[in-house]
Amino acid sequence: MNVPHESGTVLRWPYAVRYGTERDYEADVLVIGGGIAGVWAAIAAASTGAKVIVLEKAATERSGAGGPGVDHWQWAADNPGSRISPEELAQALVDNQGGYRSGISTYIQCASAWETLEEMERMGGKIRDTGDEFRGAEFRDEKTKLLYAYDYTNRFVLRVWGHNFKPLMREQCRRLGIRVFDRVAVTSILTEGGRPGARVVGAAGVHCHSGAYVAVRAKAVVLATNRPKRIWTFSSELRGITTFRPPSCSGTGYAIAYRAGAEFAMMEKSMRSSFASPYAYPPYGSGNAINTWYPCTIVDANGKEVPWVDAWGRPVSGVAARCRPVEGQKFFIMGGGSSSQPHPGLPQHLGPKPIPDLEARMLAGEFVPPFYADLAGMPEMERKAIWGIMVGNEGKTRIPVMKTYMASGFDPERDMLQSYDFLRGHGMREPVLPQERTFGEQGVCGGMLVDWDLMSNLPGLFGAGDLLFGGQDHSHAAASGRFAGARAALHARRSSAGEVSLEQIEREKKRVYAPLACSAAGPDWKELNAAVARVMQNYCSELKNAELLSLAKTWLDDLQANEVPRVSAGDPHQLMRVLEVHDIVTCAQMIVSACEARKASSAYLHFNRRDYPQMDPAEWHKWLVIRKQGEDVAVSDRPIAFWGDFESNYRPRHAENAAAMASASQAASRAAA
Repeated sequence: MNVPHESGTVLRWPYAVRYGTERDYEADVLVIGGGIAGVWAAIAAASTGAKVIVLEKAATERSGAGGPGVDHWQWAADNPGSRISPEELAQALVDNQGGYRSGISTYIQCASAWETLEEMERMGGKIRDTGDEFRGAEFRDEKTKLLYAYDYTNRFVLRVWGHNFKPLMREQCRRLGIRVFDRVAVTSILTEGGRPGARVVGAAGVHCHSGAYVAVRAKAVVLATNRPKRIWTFSSELRGITTFRPPSCSGTGYAIAYRAGAEFAMMEKSMRSSFASPYAYPPYGSGNAINTWYPCTIVDANGKEVPWVDAWGRPVSGVAARCRPVEGQKFFIMGGGSSSQPHPGLPQHLGPKPIPDLEARMLAGEFVPPFYADLAGMPEMERKAIWGIMVGNEGKTRIPVMKTYMASGFDPERDMLQSYDFLRGHGMREPVLPQERTFGEQGVCGGMLVDWDLMSNLPGLFGAGDLLFGGQDHSHAAASGRFAGARAALHARRSSAGEVSLEQIEREKKRVYAPLACSAAGPDWKELNAAVARVMQNYCSELKNAELLSLAKTWLDDLQANEVPRVSAGDPHQLMRVLEVHDIVTCAQMIVSACEARKASSAYLHFNRRDYPQMDPAEWHKWLVIRKQGEDVAVSDRPIAFWGDFESNYRPRHAENAAAMASASQAASRAAA
């Protein structure tokens, strides 16, 4: 197969092309998405004895937002050093978002993040300071050799050497006999009778190298794909590694579940984000004092240190005090933050940070830009923890930031690293243009609505990780994936195999392969993506009202009807990209529908309706739920804490999961003997 190149050269496609060829497989549990949540789900399901298949559109060994690594394992309230309970921590995390965070998956995370990390250690992951490099450090527990981050008093966030966690998990999949099919872009969820809203019986997609059609029948499906991106901003040329999550995340899981009839919550939330801008800098690649870099000292061009304050604006003196709760706090769950954009949330949950009025004081002449992260001036153990562990293991920073900078001569014991706050262009937390928004680049966002089994309203369809409504973090993906995989396996054990609709298969094959027959003179996938972004910038941006949202819907419907059918693909890779943008159109339509449904503004949701300006009125303090119903959108709601009591809902299910895994392990041991 020959593929025209923009240079005029004709290139030969390096793989055998199998358009139309169908490959059929069968499993107890099918996992869609081979990122952190998906692989944990697969491992957990297989650990109960289930037959498992994973479909991943990239390469599972490193794919997903957490594939390159992880440096801090958050909200592990079940670890041996924690001084707060999972209930306390989960409730604080929910409260800090005004209630708009899933109590279900957040509690699963807080109650099982540590036991998930222990399992990672058994796979070969390094989670302890076994070489005693940090002996005597304030953040080290001498008995367990665990290292903690942020709140050194309450110790519920751990520092880990997670750069190789994903390859270790991929190897565990091989040991467990999990069948992993890389380079398969899933395009549809299969339902009984091919009916939206019916029981889920599998999924289908297209191979990104061969173009073959792949269908898997399963008794349970775990959907573990990532969030929609490229909704408001899109530039394939300028992106590089400036984004937080991979630009290839297209919201496919959202789109295919929505088209199958699944319910979604909080889809109206979006926010300004420097991570959404194509002009941003590599995350954690510039000097700052947040997250991976916490609690780094910041100085101005003359070496003057920027003061720190607590959540109430009171001065905090010394590096050690930045990592301890202050008067009025039992613990804190956020630390640091930009001087130009303070964290949201309740004061009792917020940790110390550089002064929030730094910009004003700089303009008044008290501080001179540019600013720098003064690693060299930090205590040795803190410097080594920030640069050696955190930057060295955070996703996308080990090679492009730490190794590249040091190969270029950067020495953290001698040099400072410039911060890009207040310079032209966007720094880590500098305010950005209203249209440079993101749905899920960072923070808690909307997603598929699930119950305490992490199952959606569609029988047999489970969710995990970033796809879930109101969740976030690497350890959230891991813990929720592990929980969902076990629940899906137990569901499969109690279920019979459903019948796949041949009519649905043929209908989907026709849709999937349609771009191959389009004229090359039509728009390409980049043009369609840019058109979606322009519609959302113009009509669903910072300010919203009924007229603007109606225009957004009109334009998106027009793109769906008149432009989507014209976008062409010349090879299997382009076909994958075209299908991704089809899903981006669907995700944009979901967002607009949810925005139309919420007739009130909300600070927590970064939601500004000019025709309904009252901020967070009590009657609108609830979850809005959307579901596709034929050609219409059905809207319902849920109380803000509809999940009920944490422990009584979680513990029996957790015990059942553990018993199933233990039973399968014992059976395997007997068989081996």
